[in-house]
Amino acid sequence: MAAKTGGAVQVHKNDTVKRTAMARNGSGREGKPIRLLSNHFAVKLSGIDAVFYQYSVSIKSDDDQVVEGKGIGRKVIDKMLQTYSSELAGKDFAYDGEKCLFTVGPLPQNNFEFTVIMEETSARAVGGSPGHESPGPGDKKRVKRSHLPKQFIVGISYAARIPLRSVALALQGSDSDHAQDALRVLDIVLRQQQAKRGCLLVRQSFFSDDSRNVVDLTGGVSGCRGLHSSFRTTMNGLSLNMDVSTTMIVTPGPVVNFLLTNQNVRDIRDIDWPKAKRMLKNLRVKATHNNMEFKIIGLSDQPCSRQTFPMKVRSGSSEGQTVDITVEEYFKSKQVFLEKPYLPCLDVGKPKRPNYLPIELANMISLQRYTKALSSQQRTTLVEKSRQKPQDRMRVVTDAVKSNRYDDDPIFSSCGIKIDSQLTRVEGRVLSAPMLVVGNSQDCVPFKGRWNYNNKKLFEPVRIERWAIVNFSARCDMSRISRELINCGRTKGIIIEGPYSLVDEDNQARRCAPIVRVERMFEKVKANLPGPPEFLLCVLPERKNCDIYGPWKKKNLHEMGIVTQCIVPTAKMNDQYFTNVLLKINAKLGGMNSKLALEHSRKIPVINKIPTIILGMDVSHGSPGRSDIPSIAAVVGSRCWPLISRYRASVRTQSPKVEMIDSLFKPLDNGKDDGIIRYCRLITCYFCLHLAFF
Repeated sequence: MAAKTGGAVQVHKNDTVKRTAMARNGSGREGKPIRLLSNHFAVKLSGIDAVFYQYSVSIKSDDDQVVEGKGIGRKVIDKMLQTYSSELAGKDFAYDGEKCLFTVGPLPQNNFEFTVIMEETSARAVGGSPGHESPGPGDKKRVKRSHLPKQFIVGISYAARIPLRSVALALQGSDSDHAQDALRVLDIVLRQQQAKRGCLLVRQSFFSDDSRNVVDLTGGVSGCRGLHSSFRTTMNGLSLNMDVSTTMIVTPGPVVNFLLTNQNVRDIRDIDWPKAKRMLKNLRVKATHNNMEFKIIGLSDQPCSRQTFPMKVRSGSSEGQTVDITVEEYFKSKQVFLEKPYLPCLDVGKPKRPNYLPIELANMISLQRYTKALSSQQRTTLVEKSRQKPQDRMRVVTDAVKSNRYDDDPIFSSCGIKIDSQLTRVEGRVLSAPMLVVGNSQDCVPFKGRWNYNNKKLFEPVRIERWAIVNFSARCDMSRISRELINCGRTKGIIIEGPYSLVDEDNQARRCAPIVRVERMFEKVKANLPGPPEFLLCVLPERKNCDIYGPWKKKNLHEMGIVTQCIVPTAKMNDQYFTNVLLKINAKLGGMNSKLALEHSRKIPVINKIPTIILGMDVSHGSPGRSDIPSIAAVVGSRCWPLISRYRASVRTQSPKVEMIDSLFKPLDNGKDDGIIRYCRLITCYFCLHLAFF
């Protein structure tokens, strides 16, 4: 059995899979023809006889340690190319920044070993930054050491041969083992171009520090808009796919300002320093007094005024002695006077060799990825400020192709690659919107992409007898909400009795944590109701980003099995508003709002003749940087064949970042199955013989 999600196929042991190309059985004819512009740019490939040669790269320092730091690899390889261009026959490189290097045509030999000398880039070799390894600015040995070069040993060895012709064969529909490898090389060329321009690279996306592309999300985090680019094989030939992309970065500026906004405090003395230490670790800063860049590994135990380090002090021709000096005193001797010596220092050294930099002298550098989870407010702001009109997106990607001048790249030129500067035109069809059937077998005709339920009854409305309204300190008239909901429900065919109770939150509970507020409210609901309610209408005080929503849903749905519907009072709580709320309530309580007209007339091909269950599957993951959050696998199954508008869902947690659903089938020791598929069968139809996946 194979489970498919996100384009991947998982095959169990002893299963065999035969991969065959499926021929398209013609083009569709339904709908109105329309001409469209696609975010693809046609690529002309004239040098199909070109061959990429792949080489493995190893970079070691002069003490034989493997160099794996991001960014340093490109600098070393660039320096190597400048120094040994003649030995490498003047070849241009496509380097992935890690362990692979590609050339068009072979190098003069299969194995090389080069010594690359680069100027020392470590800030610890510059006087002005105290630390245990720093004997002080007066030490002559230190002055000499600051000018010593840094030496790397670069090894290059032949790995593989990748013909560009494989892409042409793939475009013709032939099997080719190297087509994806060749496309990967072309994508690496794109990444290399952007790396040379100083862009932040995130897989196949790149981001610049242009202020026009950066939006503040509060909390010291900004959204940075960039571009995604990759080569794709299409029915019309090779194309360059370009699209807008967004990533989160740390807002550049003083570190003090970052901490204040990140922790949402106004006074420096209110900063939670253990939390700040976790947040700052591995971020890079630039010192304002000497313009050197550092990587933060932690914070000092004491403030600048009390944090000491040993420094050698010379007196005339004598050897001098080692004395303990505070960070504040050291900088004062350098004519750098600290305004906030009561703050701790950034540790920008090594674990066993600390190097202290006062926080007030440090600025966050730009284009540093922020990989921690966003708050609800930050996510909302990101969505709102990331929206772009189609015309704007077209302009952005078109301008990017023109300004980047991809055709001028020497590797592309040697391969005969030319990229069109205009968006690709494609044929499309506008399909008719499906017709719905509502109560009394009345048709519901869509208008401008919407189905309007005004003046219509629901197909199968429910009856609601036991329910209540809870109010988490929202300013509203709950009696009016109750009346309007009941009256609107009757026009839709839903009989709603008066609520058992209108429960307001206690004033003293408003200042408590969200989980505490939920627990107190739930206890108050239990005290006001004679038994479990059919559902609870919850009135929230804030729109979209209310921190009560999650704990409230978890308490009711997960722990107690009580259906809830949350609303936020607005100025436009009219009949349309309550209609939309009732559509959700009716579906949650087992009613049916409508059916497809095709379903109602039993004219769906195949499905109406063969007992069928339709399953929808997906896996969602935690936010980037949250490896501790489990992934959620969900399966939706249709029930009550031949209907397809009734369904139930099963949700399971699984290991973080796992894309495959690992509990579709879960054999138990007693020979039974406890998987999601079995659960879906139990809540749908026992006689289902045909599975239709979509």
